[in-house]
Amino acid sequence: MELELQRPLLFFDIESTGLNLVNDSIVELSFVKVFPDHSTKVKTWRVCPWDYVAGKQKGIDPQASEVNGIKDEDVAHEPKFIEIVTEVIDWLRDSDLAGFNSTKFDLPMLSEEIERARAYCLKRLGNTKLSPDARQRAQATLDSLNIDLHEKRMIDVQTIYHYMEPRNLRAAYRFYCGGKAPIIAHSAEADTIATNEDEIDWHTAEADTVATYEVLKGQLEMYQKPDKYHEVALKNDVEFLSGVGGRPRTIDYAGRLILGKDNEAVINFGKHKGKTAREIYEKEPTYYDWIENGEFTMDTKRQFQRLKEQFEKEKREAMTKPLGAEEFSDAVAKMKAKFEGGKLF
Repeated sequence: MELELQRPLLFFDIESTGLNLVNDSIVELSFVKVFPDHSTKVKTWRVCPWDYVAGKQKGIDPQASEVNGIKDEDVAHEPKFIEIVTEVIDWLRDSDLAGFNSTKFDLPMLSEEIERARAYCLKRLGNTKLSPDARQRAQATLDSLNIDLHEKRMIDVQTIYHYMEPRNLRAAYRFYCGGKAPIIAHSAEADTIATNEDEIDWHTAEADTVATYEVLKGQLEMYQKPDKYHEVALKNDVEFLSGVGGRPRTIDYAGRLILGKDNEAVINFGKHKGKTAREIYEKEPTYYDWIENGEFTMDTKRQFQRLKEQFEKEKREAMTKPLGAEEFSDAVAKMKAKFEGGKLF
């Protein structure tokens, strides 16, 4: 079944140096962009994983290499992520997103790389000795990063799969697509990845991305009607599909911040778990400095910083706002009670 789309849907998959969102980086990124007329565009990048602080290439964990087949020397001469980020953002900008297990790993990893690029540009612009040309390039790159991935609708095909039939991608592809190889239309002449399911390289970003697209279409074909195991059929609608299995209530991808009552930001880890971010800002503002300097994802730090700026703005506005009649009466009553008690403070 073909997807019913109002805007492009971008399927993506990442291969990385490892599974640590804070320290690991992308080595391969693949996009399959599906348009409302069902045409597709495909783009895959090999990326040199770069440590922007140390100024050198990051090593790929041997266990990761065993899975994705990519070694340090394979990406040593590839572009760094910051050198392709503007093009990556162009692909992302007008699209909803889809992937397999992407809400837990691929999307947070992609966001982390974008935040690293943002931080590097800001650091460069803060260097007074930077040449005018270098400053212009840094500013242009920074300007291109005006995107918030948290605002995008995200379909996780694995979530739908586990909701309906808990297994893995290879089994899902065999189950929904009959083991037929996915076809990528790179140009007018379509290139076939493999002739049958056993020949597909399941650990390349591009093969996984195309397979995920095919699986989603197979899921829509299979689950058109409710049955005794599933009360709700799948709707061919991005908004519905992005919410299958329950919408995540996290503010950052790592889940350090969640939405609580009245959509108030709540801390979800450590000694302040369950307390609102606003309460901790008022009682222990240094906690935000600890987050900024700690070993957290760039996305988590950015979300805490955003909340801090919001609370500071509200505080400034409250200090300059004239008191209303009720607020004035309350203030007078409190002062009167202090004087009557013989105390000024």
